[in-house]
Amino acid sequence: MTTLTRDQVRISRRISMVLRHRPETAGLTLDPHGWVPVAALLSALGISRETLDAVVAGNDKSRFAVAPGPDGVDRIRASQGHSRRVAIDLDLPPAVPPAELFHGTPRANLDAILREGLRPRSRHHVHLSADVPTALTVGRRRSADVVVLAVAATVMTGEGHVFHRSDNGVWLTSAVPVQHLSIKRTNP
Repeated sequence: MTTLTRDQVRISRRISMVLRHRPETAGLTLDPHGWVPVAALLSALGISRETLDAVVAGNDKSRFAVAPGPDGVDRIRASQGHSRRVAIDLDLPPAVPPAELFHGTPRANLDAILREGLRPRSRHHVHLSADVPTALTVGRRRSADVVVLAVAATVMTGEGHVFHRSDNGVWLTSAVPVQHLSIKRTNP
């Protein structure tokens, strides 16, 4: 992975917005699994394939997946994080999670989470990390004062909760009830 230039970061954010939240702003329609032909995205955003490849390869979270479609045409989608307003099914198979997963969040969210559990809010799924450092990084996107919550994933699985793992390693589930949460780490 290489570091993205300022212009590539701007392009990455635009691609994220289009593929996760508002494809219609670029005149695109996602297929039922969130894919769009690469050529259509390039044309809609006025970027080259070389630029797209650099953005995809240099993205620190592997936010995008590029793969040939059944017709052999390259296509792209966001790995996860779609708004509920974008009707897609990532078609990820159920996966057995590790015993614990983690969720980093600003401390300001803690009281609500400890009352209601983790909910997807405007997204399709709750996003969980496989380790504490990743959860801290995710939480720090919104605040320097971060709490990492541990999720009793094995217990949840035993109760029938379903987990999925996206192409970039993010764990997804529909919700995490409060009884399956504990405070793992506070920062600083």
